[in-house]
Parts: sequence; structure tokens; C-alpha cells
Amino acid sequence: MIQKEQILDFLKECEVVDLTKNIQIFGDEVVLDMVAHSPALHERKKLEVAMQQAFKNAFGENFNLKLHITAPDPSAAEPIKGKNIPGISNIIAIASGKGGVGKSTVAANLAVSLVKMGFKVGLLDADIYGPSAPKMFDTEGAKPLSTTLNGKAAMVPVESYGVKILSIGYFSGVNQAVVWRGPMASKALHQMVRDAAWGELDFLLIDLPPGTGDIHLSIIQEVPVTGAVIVSTPQEIALADVKKGIAMFTMDSIQIPVLGLIENMAYFSPEDSPEKKYYIFGNGGARRMAEEVDIPFLGELPIITGIREAADIGRPIALQENSVAANLYENISLSMLESLMVRNKNLPPSQAVKITNLRGCSPQSN
Repeated sequence: MIQKEQILDFLKECEVVDLTKNIQIFGDEVVLDMVAHSPALHERKKLEVAMQQAFKNAFGENFNLKLHITAPDPSAAEPIKGKNIPGISNIIAIASGKGGVGKSTVAANLAVSLVKMGFKVGLLDADIYGPSAPKMFDTEGAKPLSTTLNGKAAMVPVESYGVKILSIGYFSGVNQAVVWRGPMASKALHQMVRDAAWGELDFLLIDLPPGTGDIHLSIIQEVPVTGAVIVSTPQEIALADVKKGIAMFTMDSIQIPVLGLIENMAYFSPEDSPEKKYYIFGNGGARRMAEEVDIPFLGELPIITGIREAADIGRPIALQENSVAANLYENISLSMLESLMVRNKNLPPSQAVKITNLRGCSPQSN
């Protein structure tokens, strides 16, 4: 007969103790009452399949698991918040509804822009399956060093252009595909967040993978995200996915403020005719979307060949003093900081960063 202590150990191993409300054992049958993370039927089914397989692997064919899985009570939902990372004041998620909109390029240039303003900045490349930070910061082949933090081994982030960076790309080969199931990816993220010597940071930017999924939930559960910035093109099909991203961050069980929307690839101007604007993906779609859902519009970025070239050689264009693109990124960063100030004034911590004379860029952290 299985003992209750064995079941508790099993639930701890599966990391579902918090979902389990009651345990009953009747001979060779174990009955668990559980509450799913999400009210969605497919999420409850996924939990059931995973639990049945794990139970079979742990206890064999001679024991039977009976599950009663209910949806969470929306009225009782509390926002999902991870534990603080000592020394990090603000954690900003950089997200996109779909891939290919330039989210990682924007994240890299926002990080550099903030460093130029005098902030201490880290970048976590959370796109497990398509890491791009090593390429964009010219650190391919770099390996994080090891140090001791609070008596435990910890990774030292790779530093480039004043930005502290961790990416799964530092641990896999340049041409090696990362083929992991959700739990393995989540564990890797946990290690890059918790087993790292980030030091004192005003901002940790998290470059999320596109869409909504396991990685996003893992990050939300792992750390207290201060706010989210969403990147989109003006194209209607991209904006349709933006709505899903906004809906995820504003769910009752998540409640992460959306600091604003950035429109990337807004238009194209030929070098020989800079006064002309060709709206290849549509005109002003992201701005209209921001107004429609009542979130700040942080700015637009045109299609500039130099942005792509700078990313390809691993030197973000925000480093180029007084270039058009660098000025645009600086203005967008300032708009994000203004939105963050409003968020920190009106909502509970994460910890605030005090910024005075904002457009003059005179930051000081708490």
C-alpha cells in the first residue's frame, strides 16, 4: 500500500503540491483533488495526462490514480508573483504577439539606451529555442564564469557594452538546436535567474519568446515582473496577436501592467529620398491599437538598414551617437521610463526607480 508521505514526495517532485487540495488512499487507488492553473479545458486535460504518466512512472502499473481536477475560482484568484531577486529594482518583460517583428533587436537597443542614460542594466534572453543575444552583442562563443554567491556556485553574466547578459546560447553550440520539453526549458530559465550573480541592477530586461506559452508562465511565476513592453509591426495579423499578449498580462491571475506598445518597421524611407515614407506593413496600426486598449504608445521605429546591419555585426545601433536610430531608441526608452514612473506611483512594488529631470536623463536608483 502506498503511504501518504510517498504521495507528498511525489507531488513535490512534480511541483504540484500547491495545486493539490486533498489526498485519499484506498488500497491500490490514490484519489487526488486538484485545482488547475487555468480554467481552460485543454489546460486541465494537459495536467491530467501529465499526472497520470508521472504517477505510472513513479509507482508502476499496480496502483491506480484517480483525479478530480477543477477550474480555479476567478473570484479567489491571486496574482501570480515570483520572489524578488536581491539587488534588482525593476524587471521589464519585452514581448511580442508573433515572431519576426524585431522584438529581440528592440530589447537589445533598449538595454544599451538605458546604459547610456546611466542605469545598471541586465538582459535575460529567455527565448530558449531561438536565442539571439549572443549574436546581437558580439559575444558568440562566450561562456559565463563561475563564482560563489551566498555559499553557492553562481554564474557570472557575460558583459558587453555595459549590459550584463545571460542566454541559453552561451551553453549550447552556435548551430546546435535546443530541443527541450517545457519543464526542461523552465528549469534552465530558473537557473539563469536564480543561480546567477546579477549584482545591483536598476533594470533586468527579459527578452521573451514570441506568443504566449510555458516560458511566459514560468517567468511570471519565477520573478515579480514590474511591467511589460510589447513590440509589433503595424500589420493587422501581428496586431491580432498583440491583443492576446495584452490579454495574458492583464489576466486576473497575472496582473502585470503593460507599460506600452512599440511599433517596429513602421515605414521605409529611401536614403536618397528621406522625406518619402512607404508604409509597407500598414500605417499607424500599433498606435491605433494602443489607443483602443488604453495603453501608452511608446513610439515607432522605421525600417532602417543600419539597424539590421548593426544587429548582424553584434553592435546595437543605439551605440551610434546622434544617429537617427539611436535617437529614436532613446526617445522610446524615455517614454518607457515615464510609463514606469506612472506604474510605480499608482501600483504596489516591484521596487521603484526614482528618475528626476527625465528628458534630461539624470537617473538615480533607490
